Amino acid sequence: MNSLHTTLTVQTENLVATVTLNRPSVRNAFNEVLISELTSAFSELAQREDVEVIVLAANGKSFCAGADLAWMKAMASYTYEENIADAQLLAKMLNIIYRCAKPVIAKVQGDTYGGGVGLAAVCDIVVASEEAHFCLSEARLGLLPATISPYVIKALGEQACRRFFITSERFSADEACHLGFVHVLSKANQLDADVEKICQSILQNGPAAVVACKKLVQDYASKPIDEFLIEDSVKRIAEIRCSKEAQYRMKSFLEKN
Repeated sequence: MNSLHTTLTVQTENLVATVTLNRPSVRNAFNEVLISELTSAFSELAQREDVEVIVLAANGKSFCAGADLAWMKAMASYTYEENIADAQLLAKMLNIIYRCAKPVIAKVQGDTYGGGVGLAAVCDIVVASEEAHFCLSEARLGLLPATISPYVIKALGEQACRRFFITSERFSADEACHLGFVHVLSKANQLDADVEKICQSILQNGPAAVVACKKLVQDYASKPIDEFLIEDSVKRIAEIRCSKEAQYRMKSFLEKN
């Protein structure tokens, strides 16, 4: 199933949905329409039974250049209340992608700046071309990457963010890989194949287990290992062991061995 939007496309095939940013003339920069369409696309895909993996990609040379210049010019005259309302829309979109039950893979083919780094950070897996670069450029405009920071700090790490938030230095996909932000560094002509390989690896697993695994990491990350956490982990494994999916898959595995 394919659907066409104003600023992005959504294509679904063999349990994989590909959401492609489609504003190449402005390097796929954010405006209020793109934010709205990403919000609705991911909200819908999270509920689709024919989707088990989502790939977030982009057309053109850049993955996402952050905020659209025309949008920024409009924001320059916003009141404080208007800025709050505007930032809330971006924050909602980022959180919907981050909280999406399905695994989300970012396919980063080109440069990724500002809010685009936040967009990659909310994805579960980042596969990037070795030609891509990243930059948290907000401070150069007298701004700060506040809305994206909870996700970028988690994904890039506190020490790296201490540097790149305040220097606005451009860093390579190779460096992003060494820092753990990028999971797979690909040659440009291998990017599609590397993303497909990860998709197929996910699709071999139990769909309900994949959803539960993603939620497990989000729920437990940075939490203290206390009695509550231990007890909760015991309940989670007991519940999933009793599920139809786990029962079927464990039985099939044991019968083969």
